Amino acid sequence: MLNEKQRLLGALGGTDVDRPPCVCPGGMMNTVTRDLMELCDVYFPAAHFDPEMMARLASEVYESGCFENYGVPFCMTVEAESMGAKVNMGSEILEPHISEYVIGSVDEWEKLKPIDLASGRTDACIKAIRILASYDNGVPVIGNVVGPISLASSLMEPVVFYKELRKKNETAHSMIRFITGELIRFANAQIEAGADVITISEPSGTGEILGSKLFGEFAVTYLNMLLDGISEHNPGTVVHICGKMHMVYPQVNLVRADALSFDSVVNMKKARENLKDRVLMGNVSTYALELGDENQIINMTKLCIDNGANIISPACGLGMKSPLANVRALLKAVRAD
Repeated sequence: MLNEKQRLLGALGGTDVDRPPCVCPGGMMNTVTRDLMELCDVYFPAAHFDPEMMARLASEVYESGCFENYGVPFCMTVEAESMGAKVNMGSEILEPHISEYVIGSVDEWEKLKPIDLASGRTDACIKAIRILASYDNGVPVIGNVVGPISLASSLMEPVVFYKELRKKNETAHSMIRFITGELIRFANAQIEAGADVITISEPSGTGEILGSKLFGEFAVTYLNMLLDGISEHNPGTVVHICGKMHMVYPQVNLVRADALSFDSVVNMKKARENLKDRVLMGNVSTYALELGDENQIINMTKLCIDNGANIISPACGLGMKSPLANVRALLKAVRAD
């Protein structure tokens, strides 16, 4: 019988496995709920800073029967903060968010700081991964980075940024190349600490926002630069892209990740029709996970499998008030299928 790591890496590699893995990566796709924090007496925002607390929360996700992986960090502001953005760290029920941008235009990109891997929350994340990897218990450790476009739009006002992709095209490319290089450094540090898989979340670099031309020119180009930059370390890779896919399926198919993950607005059956040979992950509604019931979640999970999902996961980050019974229902459905 396969253990959780063998099953996930097998699925990512496109090989036949005994059943779909059930994971929640972390990062933008937060794995933690209020009930889960109470189970292990570890709470936000303190857990965002302390590697031992971070590792304890991540391990509780697995130990409490929610998902078949460990995943850190628990938000998507780590890189932006290290590069100079100010972050409001939220509360027990509110995730961290950007409170002040670093620059006002792509023209100012050289003011951005390199990511500091030796201090702050980047360091805490790397150390937490090292702790989780040391368990060596067959549970895959998933590290997370923000996608290049989403990080760029966390460092300056997004509306201005999107306009300058066209108006200041060459400078925008220079900025995003620099950002992507920093993400490669952070991802590789996570892999060296013991991450088996890297998930890249690109909620702001969507076809709906960018349009098909800019999506290909920027999102696909720099996602692939990031993937190529970590490929020599041979991790499993997942790219999560938000928004509707119908206008950019050909471009999405060029993204060189092992698996593609979509949010709940994407019909998994349509995704499978358009991405016939790709490993697909997702995409149970997090709205339903928070406000639905256990039977509803079981039925939605089974439908995802029937429609072509190779790996089951929530469609986005869990709402902090999601009942544990609902979260556990995904794994229950996968094991019973």
